[in-house]
Amino acid sequence: MPKETQIAAVGLERVPVEVTVNGKRYAREVEARTLLVDFLREELDLTGTHIGCDTSYCGACTVLLEGKAVKSCTVFAVQADGAEITTVEGLAQGAELHPLQEAFAAHHGLQCGYCTPGFLMSASDLLAAHPQPSDEEILKGIAGNTCRCTGYMNIVKAIQAAGRTMADHLQAMRQYHAAVADLL
Repeated sequence: MPKETQIAAVGLERVPVEVTVNGKRYAREVEARTLLVDFLREELDLTGTHIGCDTSYCGACTVLLEGKAVKSCTVFAVQADGAEITTVEGLAQGAELHPLQEAFAAHHGLQCGYCTPGFLMSASDLLAAHPQPSDEEILKGIAGNTCRCTGYMNIVKAIQAAGRTMADHLQAMRQYHAAVADLL
């Protein structure tokens, strides 16, 4: 085979990929060059992860890979083999929205909504590390996400509100468990 043909064929071979996405295990064969964002959207039909810029600038494709926010347009699907991935579809528990989703709606943290999945996933990663973040920490945590419709202040307010709600819920759970332990 001529060298040019060999070079052109690189990335076209199909390789197995197994991932757990939103708690469900998937096994597929994909071209080695398939981006994670395309794998999620085309192979798994999880279209909440958006493709916005194709340059990793906008953050609309952000997902959690092993609990950390990554731009899925910068990761090959084969690099995620064996990994745990959470997409925006995995935030809600059935019909119950995640506190971030509720806060974005309540505090007008979105307009057209195209960038919202990426912001939600970046904010989820941020709140896992900093449950009560300052404005500065929030702005740093969402720096990789771009919104062309809103000013960022409502997004910041929504993340702050979600952090408070999540902290209140955690405190209530701790009190409940302490009360149950006292009964035993």
